[in-house]
Amino acid sequence: MDVNKIISELESRHPGEVEYLQAVREVLDSIEETYNENPHFESMGIIKRLVEPDKVFMFKVPWQDDRGEVHVNIGYRIQFSNVIGPYKGGLRFHPSVNLSILKFLAFEQIFKNSLTSLAMGGAKGGSDFNPKGKSDTEIMRFCHAFMQGLWKHIGPNTDVPAGDIGVGAKEIGYLFGMYKKMTDEHTGVLTGKGIAWGGSLIRPEATGFGAVYFTQEMLQKRGDSIKGKRVAVSGFGNVAWGVAKKVAELGGKVVTLSGPDGFIYDEEGITEDKIDYMLELRTSNEDIVKPYSFEYAGSKFYQDKKPWEIACDIAIPCATQNELDGNDALSLVENGCICIAEGANMPCTPEAIEVFQKNQVLFAPGKAVNAGGVATSGLEMSQNAMKLNWTEEEVDSKLQHIMQQIHLECVKYGTDDTGYIDYVKGANIAGFLKVANAMVDTGLI
Repeated sequence: MDVNKIISELESRHPGEVEYLQAVREVLDSIEETYNENPHFESMGIIKRLVEPDKVFMFKVPWQDDRGEVHVNIGYRIQFSNVIGPYKGGLRFHPSVNLSILKFLAFEQIFKNSLTSLAMGGAKGGSDFNPKGKSDTEIMRFCHAFMQGLWKHIGPNTDVPAGDIGVGAKEIGYLFGMYKKMTDEHTGVLTGKGIAWGGSLIRPEATGFGAVYFTQEMLQKRGDSIKGKRVAVSGFGNVAWGVAKKVAELGGKVVTLSGPDGFIYDEEGITEDKIDYMLELRTSNEDIVKPYSFEYAGSKFYQDKKPWEIACDIAIPCATQNELDGNDALSLVENGCICIAEGANMPCTPEAIEVFQKNQVLFAPGKAVNAGGVATSGLEMSQNAMKLNWTEEEVDSKLQHIMQQIHLECVKYGTDDTGYIDYVKGANIAGFLKVANAMVDTGLI
């Protein structure tokens, strides 16, 4: 496999899709040696087939605001691979959404879902619609219009979307309502549903919980733990909320959160009522964190800055792609950070990852660290199929087990001769091998 040649061909075919090309290169660089050791992968054209999506759906979404004005957004669904199970991946509603970002997310989802050991393929979708500042009725109209463009392409055994940025329980409810009306079926076609109509307990906080469980496994491998550690976190959505909650339970202390306006530093730690206040901030239409500094004495707000300059033991970026660059990585290393776990999808740039690995700092990629969210979505699918609900303890226990198994797979394929664990390589190889072998078994289709 010639990685540079593949990337060059992809770039000529998909010019300007930088996030997608970045994600593909990261995976191919990691699996190159393994791929070349298995010539039957090349004879079956595994990489050529894997780096292109199975299907790309684009559709207009016309909707009407409360003033009667008509707007048109673009809707997308990228179905990348269903070789190990139905397509599975979130829907993102955000102005930044475009084809490149969704293809990167869908491509990552292939391997993330594979790592969970559950029967789920890779997909992603969404729209450039911005729910911030919109009334509930406007969001409902948009979601109903969006589902009218999507419903024919999804189903409980075909493609099962979930939430993502801008798509929470409210949006999932509106989307599910329209799907049910269009199909006259009550099926598990969406995850992240309300508990009363097919949802799973701990799903909202599952991505954050899973990230902390994985981080704990990384530290325990070195004879350490989260207890007593200072944790820098970016973002203030569901992932950051779950991280803060679980870190506090395990005896650590989250000291930062961030938004588009800057970041909050709270030396005392973000726990209990402060975590609840995070949720209030997130659901406000302002999408900013500065009010936290007014609410809690002793906390400080840093405008238009990122939290990576704060001294911490652990960093968990939970906001968005490429938010932590090479300079941020150097700052973390110089300030004594011993572990970085990606709570978001690809939040660290290639330059940042190079800094962490060069300094032998524990670093794990999002496809492993944040797999707890889609894993719990998979558990929701299982509960829907069996028409039952597991308790919070049952779901949490299954989630912990899945994250422990993902860590073991990363260690298996990522440990080098010196004992250093390259979690990027381990996660990519483990996720890839399951998918590639399934593609070989099912033939050229």
